[in-house]
Amino acid sequence: MPTAIAVTGADLVLPPTDPGTPNAAVLADPAARTLDDSVTELRRFVDRFGHVLVVCPASAPPAVAHRLHTVRGLLESDRIALVRTDLPPLGTAVLVRQLRQLSACEFSPGVLASAARLLAHYIYAGAVLGSVSRLDRVPVTLGSHLKSWLPGAHFAVLAGPAPRIVRVGADETAFAGPEFTTRLLTARGQLATDWPTATLAPRWAVAGPVEETALPASSPAWWGTPKLVEFAAYLPDLPVLHQLVASVRRETCHWCGMELIGDRCGFCAAPLATPALPTQAGPPR
Repeated sequence: MPTAIAVTGADLVLPPTDPGTPNAAVLADPAARTLDDSVTELRRFVDRFGHVLVVCPASAPPAVAHRLHTVRGLLESDRIALVRTDLPPLGTAVLVRQLRQLSACEFSPGVLASAARLLAHYIYAGAVLGSVSRLDRVPVTLGSHLKSWLPGAHFAVLAGPAPRIVRVGADETAFAGPEFTTRLLTARGQLATDWPTATLAPRWAVAGPVEETALPASSPAWWGTPKLVEFAAYLPDLPVLHQLVASVRRETCHWCGMELIGDRCGFCAAPLATPALPTQAGPPR
């Protein structure tokens, strides 16, 4: 039975890449239901699937994360993982879809939960913005702030895996992309520009046509402006994703006993235990 992937908003659920991609469960907004309803909702998923991975963006309102922690505590369940990510909304939606793809494979829930941090490093998530004056989730230099007041100035911003800001039409050559084959997904806001399709896709050697989807509802707030076109370059093929995760050494969490990859458990967040150093013998007497 595949591990269930749940999300905190419907805008984080992209169409499946193939008929074998499981759907994601959309949890109700905590402001719209009681605590008892939230407990019942997650208990139902745990009873049905065994383990549940809830992807909750770091930018989600504090009440959302607080409700999830409260529900997991009330259920006293070690079968619920809260996966946090700093990716912007479209990048988070891509990550969710990749986890959905991998959930149909043989990976254990622990490996799947801890794989989210690994997969995020291979998602190049950014946007073209009409202004960076209200952007506070990516470091913005004073020069970029001043240039954002120029009429017609557009900025290409990369949030991850490494933050970068360039002015479109000026220093675009510094906007380096992935060194592996990707597909490009875009979501259009109120900015009239084809830069991601006409310039970025050829420069990054994107494979296949550029896909387009609806702009996530949380994107304008994340980027500080509704005048944007969001984009995400990602690994689309399940065999590549499978090989990427399977190639990482697996460990056992010393705290909860779940399998993990990387340096932190995806379920209890305990760091990987470092082996004790051998005791050195004292000087001979």
